[in-house]
Amino acid sequence: MIKKIIVSACLLISFVSFAQQGTASPYSFFGIGDVRFKGTLENRSMAGVSVEQDSIHLNIENPASYASLGQTTFTIGGTFGSSTLKTNEGSAKAQRSTFDYLAIGIPMGKFGASFGLIPVTSVGYKIQNDNTGTDGATSTQLQGKGGVNKVYFGLGYKIKKNWTIGADAQYNFGKITTTSVELVTGVQNATAETNASELSGVGFSIGTMYQTKIDKKLTLFTSLSYAFATNLTSDNTRVIAVDGDADPVVGDPHEDKLKLPNKVTFGVGIGEPRKWLVGTTASFQGNGQLANYYNAADNVSYEKYQKYAVGGYFIPNYASFTSYLSRITYRAGLKYEKLGLVVNNQSINDIGMNLGAGIPLGNGSFSNVNVGLEFGKRGTMTADLVQENYFNVSLSFSFNDRWFVKSKFN
Repeated sequence: MIKKIIVSACLLISFVSFAQQGTASPYSFFGIGDVRFKGTLENRSMAGVSVEQDSIHLNIENPASYASLGQTTFTIGGTFGSSTLKTNEGSAKAQRSTFDYLAIGIPMGKFGASFGLIPVTSVGYKIQNDNTGTDGATSTQLQGKGGVNKVYFGLGYKIKKNWTIGADAQYNFGKITTTSVELVTGVQNATAETNASELSGVGFSIGTMYQTKIDKKLTLFTSLSYAFATNLTSDNTRVIAVDGDADPVVGDPHEDKLKLPNKVTFGVGIGEPRKWLVGTTASFQGNGQLANYYNAADNVSYEKYQKYAVGGYFIPNYASFTSYLSRITYRAGLKYEKLGLVVNNQSINDIGMNLGAGIPLGNGSFSNVNVGLEFGKRGTMTADLVQENYFNVSLSFSFNDRWFVKSKFN
């Protein structure tokens, strides 16, 4: 059954993953767009805390986790988001639906493997300055779409029962298209400039996870991962067109070199497996070299990224046969992020809260449906900037099955 689901999902995602607009943030204009959360909804519902060596839930934030899988796991997720964009002059609302990830994890004795498709960044904005009521004034409209995706393959190895290591290799690819339209009131024709950047590059990451018993019930969990700096090649083209002109001006194509900085993430947690967990995670990333030729600006710079999160889960009784609600996993988390972007001398930060639930699919099944809620605030209205108040509803499916097991009966 799980194999049929995987084939159908892969066909669907191949059509929709590149056409979606994964963000509605004006801050996605800068760099290569908004950086998306890398992990599954189970971890996202705990604000990104992912320190436990889980045998039935795929953890794609640390490749060392693959060695702990007990069953083949297929997971897919998506999000519907709503944002209110506020400035000192007014506000506007935006909505979008996004594909978040598709991943498969396969246990292989002391080894474990995983591969999948994950959006890395998203660009999606539409900004309009309407001065059509003033003769001779210029009205502008900026629009951007696209982003960077990655396919990855990772391998984990269990050194000891409580200690695993792992590594990922990723191929990053995508296209970002921006359009700027200018119209002078009283002038018949408008001018449109379209910039397109095709990005590609290879990245690598490593990780380790360790857990140890504190007493008969409590276990200490630790996690450490490191993503190496990734070079991206950006092949750029520019087209300038004027209404009524059949021959647009095509600029000479050229190549830029961008750099995603290295990133280290470590976490620690304490809990009773299959009962509860409380943990914390911290991530640090160096300065990026992300300004492309079409979005470089004097009032924009990049700083070190930081994230701090605390979260956990609670399962009343995972083995209950009499109470379905007792087998549900309840999750929550809080996060604070410095996004690494500075505009008008203001650091752009993100503060949010997550809630979620993992709902089992039938008795005796390790498969589940996950629902998550996320709300928070990004940016500021200081220095004529934009504050985003966002609310996201996420849904994912996690199917577990045993593959490569020889049948005992014909």
